[in-house]
Amino acid sequence: MSVKTQFSIKDLENLSNVKAHTIRIWEKRYNLLEPNRTETNIRQYDLLNLKKLLNVTFLYNEGLKISKIARLSESEINKLVLGHGKEKKEEFALNSFKSAMLDFDSELFLKTFDSLAEDKSFREIFFEIFLPLLNEIGILWQTGTIDPSHERFISELIKQQIVLNTERVQRKKVRHTDFVFSLYLPYEEIHEIGLLYANYEILNAGYKTIYLGINIPLDSLKFVTRHHKNVKFISYFTVKPDSQSMYDYTREFNEKIGSDRKYELWLMGYKTSELQGLKLEKNFTIFPSLPSLIEKLETLKKS
Repeated sequence: MSVKTQFSIKDLENLSNVKAHTIRIWEKRYNLLEPNRTETNIRQYDLLNLKKLLNVTFLYNEGLKISKIARLSESEINKLVLGHGKEKKEEFALNSFKSAMLDFDSELFLKTFDSLAEDKSFREIFFEIFLPLLNEIGILWQTGTIDPSHERFISELIKQQIVLNTERVQRKKVRHTDFVFSLYLPYEEIHEIGLLYANYEILNAGYKTIYLGINIPLDSLKFVTRHHKNVKFISYFTVKPDSQSMYDYTREFNEKIGSDRKYELWLMGYKTSELQGLKLEKNFTIFPSLPSLIEKLETLKKS
């Protein structure tokens, strides 16, 4: 499958959050964009049109009149965007990350990230920029606005940043030794960003972790318990398991891992909503969000 390089006006609406009707007005009244036309006279926009619209939208949201923006050259628009971007780093970064995704431009991604890191902690970048970006990209992928390759490209770059920052905190001395955390994704689960970030926060809180990663069958967890009795397991459930209920998964966990004792399992992710209202055994704790996990870690550190 070829990578998407032509976009419909609906795609532009999804990517820029500007209504298609408004885009048509800007195009007709100000010659802002120059779409190609199919044989059936349907507009098609290339990457240059799309990136120009993202820049124009950024300036428009900053209060500049569209009539003024339309009179500017491409270089003048880019210069204005850079100038405003110094003051509105979050909005500028989201635009830049989208452009990096569409062009498969890792250099632009890293340049944008480094600029954010001058003023923000990694936690702030993750929650204020990366999570909104990932949520938006998920919708764009589901609606067919972008290719899976676009989504995978930007997701992998974000994962790289989590891993790099994790490596830095991993070098710090472990401050809390009463137990260790073991993090894993259930069998056939591949959505790893949430778990990777949880690992970062646990290490940053001063605890030791055993990070097992994706696609771990329950039987494999027994090898961890042979080496560490005081272990708390953490898992992130986005789309798996799908062959059994989450409640059945917790029962299987205790059957396979808790022959002599019941180990704690902290459950996170979208599929934990299936457990709402159900009575779980005491060794299971549901965390509805990453901030709730961070709050729990802060409480543990004080105990």
